[in-house]
Amino acid sequence: MARNIYFSESVRSEQKLYENIIIESLKMYGQDLYYLPRTIVNENRILGEDVSSKFSNSYKIEMYIENTDGFDGEGDLFTKFGVEIRDEATFIVSKRRWNTTVGKVDNQIDGERPREGDIIFLPMSKSMFEVMHVEHEQPFYQLANLPTFKMRCQLFEYSGEDLDTDLSTIDTIEQTNAYEFDMVLSGVTGSFIVGERVTQTLTDGTILGAEVSKWVSSTNSLSVIHLGGSDGKFHLPSTAKIITGAESNATGTVTSFTEDNQLHGNEQNDDFGNLDFIDFSETNPFGDPN
Repeated sequence: MARNIYFSESVRSEQKLYENIIIESLKMYGQDLYYLPRTIVNENRILGEDVSSKFSNSYKIEMYIENTDGFDGEGDLFTKFGVEIRDEATFIVSKRRWNTTVGKVDNQIDGERPREGDIIFLPMSKSMFEVMHVEHEQPFYQLANLPTFKMRCQLFEYSGEDLDTDLSTIDTIEQTNAYEFDMVLSGVTGSFIVGERVTQTLTDGTILGAEVSKWVSSTNSLSVIHLGGSDGKFHLPSTAKIITGAESNATGTVTSFTEDNQLHGNEQNDDFGNLDFIDFSETNPFGDPN
């Protein structure tokens, strides 16, 4: 016998009421987070990765953190290479709120759902989580609709991505951890602006572009990140040549430069190396003590 045609689980008014209750609950029990869509800059189609991803926008939206007893995952791991933090979290967001706040037409975001690889910034812990999987079928069609997205995320490890979200808390991550070139300039006219693009024309005509991360006028010290050439190849800055700011129009001649891999600042290898985990004076330092 066929089902009763006088009862239906797909009544639009009931679906909308259910969705409104979910949105109200998220606004009451959720938290204000920032959603950062990833922009693919130069995809490696062989390895399927994009080493120069860019995050140019951030959207404030309420989400519910499903974790109640702390972050999931393997937690803090102590390895011979230092400490690895492998926290995971699950965030729930209303589909309607995501479409009207993040996925709206004028945001120029492809797709109608969150994407794997995008970033969620959690102000409470000042940490960033990368979306690894988006579940869009929970709750499972109770009223013949899908009102939420459930995003399973892992703690994001910064590795040189370009962060230009206009949120100082997020953009500072880039300025603190990106691979940096520290330059000393001479003949400086004007002051460079943090965040602006600077260019330098090399002898062969290649134009180097970079982003200003620091500027100290008292010492004419300029630090830049995301250095790249117009020919797509790696080039070092050239001394005795002028560098120019795109917004400030400030100029200066590079007299010297040094490279600073700031990512090493978070490593704890030396701390562990000074601890007596292994005593090589023993006959078998990796086994039971004598």
